[in-house]
Amino acid sequence: MDDWLIAIIKVVCIWVWVLLIAVVMTWVERRGAGLIQDRPGPNRAGPFGLFQPLADGIKLFTKEEIIPTKAQKFLYIMGPLLFSLPAFSAYAVVPFGDKIILGGKEIILQVSDVNIGFLFILAIGSMAVYGVILGGWGSTNKYSILGGLRSTAQMVSYEVPLGLALLAIVFVYGTFSLRDISLAQQGTFLGFLPNWGIFKQPLGFILFIVAAYAEANRVPFDLPEAESEIVAGYHTEYGSMRLGLYLFGEYVNLVTISGIIVALYFGSWHLPYIDLGAYLGPIL
Repeated sequence: MDDWLIAIIKVVCIWVWVLLIAVVMTWVERRGAGLIQDRPGPNRAGPFGLFQPLADGIKLFTKEEIIPTKAQKFLYIMGPLLFSLPAFSAYAVVPFGDKIILGGKEIILQVSDVNIGFLFILAIGSMAVYGVILGGWGSTNKYSILGGLRSTAQMVSYEVPLGLALLAIVFVYGTFSLRDISLAQQGTFLGFLPNWGIFKQPLGFILFIVAAYAEANRVPFDLPEAESEIVAGYHTEYGSMRLGLYLFGEYVNLVTISGIIVALYFGSWHLPYIDLGAYLGPIL
């Protein structure tokens, strides 16, 4: 099998996987919010509202696209694209399994094993800021501009602690590669603790997860989208699938952040005290 074909298959599989998880997360968040707030939540589209994300997607696809009269059209259109694409791209360096053999060829379960994975994540993640500021500025709406500025300031500010948390992991494992860090988390230390990043850098883990929540604009860091103050923030003037790209991009960003956290702090595909190869080897 050619290398380029393997790369395409990896990219397609990762995109489908991330999309499916993001769709499930929209349902989980809405159902969870309903339970916390003592209300039903989505319960009409299918059993337990399982088809609600599909219904929402169809609704956004079929809604009329309206561009505000005073909007700067190019910036207005580019905003959602620049926001959603970096979240997908960052997952390219996240490992999701060990090597496998197919057709006599060794394949790593990772789109690209680059030796500067951390720098790639920070660089790609910072590009989402352009999507936010372009969307707010291009809308030519005071609430959108204010929301875009607040969001940009927050995202840029929290990239510093995010980078420091990543740097702490680099000092522990001595590499910038996420795959090498995942491999280094095999086995145990002190005789019984898993060799995971969360045990070797607990403060770094707390710092990373707080900064990641702020980067994703989730509660309690939803200042840029505070409905009571600035309506819907930087995407106030957006509708149809352009709004869908912003909303879906946030969930994709959460999936990517979750994958990075697992790779750095929870041993990636390694489970403590269990040799998966001994169990799965005969089956495969």
